[in-house]
Amino acid sequence: MKHFISMQQLSKETMNQILKEAELIRTSPRTINKQLFAANLFFEPSTRTKISFEVAQKKLGLDVLDLHKEGSSLIKGESLYDTAKTFEAIGADFLIVRHPSDYWMEDIEKEGELNIPVINAGSGKEEHPTQCMLDVLTMYQEFGSVEGRKIVIAGDIVHSRVAKSNAHALEKLGAEVYFSAAPGFEDYSLKYPYITMDEAVEIADAVMLLRIQHERHVFKTETDDYLSLYGLTMERAAKMQKHAIILHPAPINRGVEIDTRLVESKQSRIFKQMENGVYVRMAILIHVLKEWGIIHENEINERKMLNII
Repeated sequence: MKHFISMQQLSKETMNQILKEAELIRTSPRTINKQLFAANLFFEPSTRTKISFEVAQKKLGLDVLDLHKEGSSLIKGESLYDTAKTFEAIGADFLIVRHPSDYWMEDIEKEGELNIPVINAGSGKEEHPTQCMLDVLTMYQEFGSVEGRKIVIAGDIVHSRVAKSNAHALEKLGAEVYFSAAPGFEDYSLKYPYITMDEAVEIADAVMLLRIQHERHVFKTETDDYLSLYGLTMERAAKMQKHAIILHPAPINRGVEIDTRLVESKQSRIFKQMENGVYVRMAILIHVLKEWGIIHENEINERKMLNII
């Protein structure tokens, strides 16, 4: 694996390997016994993804380099490729990139070649592979496997990179994937069946809600009746199976796609997903760095915990 860009590039075996590593890290923290520089290049706003990458990097003992678009040469016209090559030249060992372009990695590869690994932290409307892996880990913790499970992804499908990454991965792992969307939010280039939210809550083992991505819409979408028509209301949640769980990649628009009382309900795993983001991103970093030969197994240690009396 050259770069960690798309869930479509990962085999079922590789996904399971990363999930096992993440679960191991959750119970037995790891550090890398080697000085490495992680470069975080975020060209879109981010809370969970950016901070969890930083926490993952620091838990692994890495040095973190942060790029902020406003303070970079991008505002002077520098290309993403040249920015990436700059970080490579000054000593970054790998790049974490989030960018509004759907195909920014293809744009980089058209200009030249990077000699350090790149991890996709979100590409436009197309992919969000690390978010997908933490979502799947949360489901594995709940069900042991997603094989044969019915997973409904509901919301602004057409603008959602999370929906695309999750649908591809979950299908590969043996789940039955369904979409639910308001009119105009569908993406019929994807082959998964559409059902209503009333149907979704009755069949789903997990309902993954998505916010309306207003920043990607050409025209403003009204949300006054969205919850009652297309969202997860208290009445709909009451019809969910007892074992079923509620997921959301966040940020959450409370009272729009989900009733605010459900965000921290017994069936919600939304904040568990955020916690799992650190473990998954640590596992992905270890996996990619080992694949590239940047680290070796003997350079990965259990993190010593402080004994505080």
